[in-house]
Amino acid sequence: MTNTTMKALAAMGYGRPEELVIIESAIPTPGRGQIQVRIQAATVNPNDLRVVTGGYKAMLPVSFPYVLGNDFAGTVTQVGEAVSGYEVGDEVFGQALPRDLRAATSPTKPSVSTGSLAEYAVFEADTPLLAHRPDTVPVETAAALAISGMTARALMKIAQMDAGTSALIIGATGGSGTSLVSLLASQGIRVTATAGSPEKAEMLLRLGAVATVGHDPADYPKDVDVVFNMALFEDRIWHAAASLRTGGKLLSIMHPAATAADLGRDDVEYHFMLDMDGVYGGMPDVAEAASKGELTVEIGKVFPFDQAVDAVVAFAREKLPGKIVVTF
Repeated sequence: MTNTTMKALAAMGYGRPEELVIIESAIPTPGRGQIQVRIQAATVNPNDLRVVTGGYKAMLPVSFPYVLGNDFAGTVTQVGEAVSGYEVGDEVFGQALPRDLRAATSPTKPSVSTGSLAEYAVFEADTPLLAHRPDTVPVETAAALAISGMTARALMKIAQMDAGTSALIIGATGGSGTSLVSLLASQGIRVTATAGSPEKAEMLLRLGAVATVGHDPADYPKDVDVVFNMALFEDRIWHAAASLRTGGKLLSIMHPAATAADLGRDDVEYHFMLDMDGVYGGMPDVAEAASKGELTVEIGKVFPFDQAVDAVVAFAREKLPGKIVVTF
């Protein structure tokens, strides 16, 4: 590696996570309106896995080598022209889709990058999905909260739940799920959460859930006020809808969005949540909430970057709770 090259975690083609490699590539330079960041921490997310295994190939083909990574925390090392909000040396965090995935959304101020699972990445500066990292929030936590915290806060705002009402979280042990359990519980909402092991169930109860159930839909509670779906794709989302009371709400983050036919009932509200414009609160709001201790996330395991392939394999195979963080 030279002073013009860096290491990055990349897919050389569609395949299994075990086929990922650490490559040497040119350090990306910021253009107009962009910042370059030396990455200190990044995480592994479900989209990383779906992209490299070909799950989105039909709708979002990517070019190779493809550098993985959405969320991050790091230090600004270069600033492009027409950037006013950041300076070299600023500590920042946030989320951004690798550029190949830009077609997945159409935000007003797109947040795209060169892939955050690399020693350096370039990000659009004028986006609500980046922010300064508070001194009180460690880099690992900031990287883990970028997607999880913003997702959990958005879901809370859409759900508009009152204390004493009931919620079911399907897929509760991931990063967004653990943040959501804590947020709901802090508002006096009775949370039932899915867990695949006694250890994960214990974690969710510690975070504030009043009960846990397994992943068998037959065990889901009935007549729930709001169901948060963090795991079921459209062909199985009817299991989530079946748990709702008449007039209840189903909120889902699983892409693609479901249809009324997928739900199997027309007496409930359905909301697909993908907020790339920060409509329900951007990264500065996440930073403020995290600095006050109002927003937390579980970190399941931390890997050094030279074990980044192992980190993705562990995410795919071991189903660890919370977020998997890669540090540089």
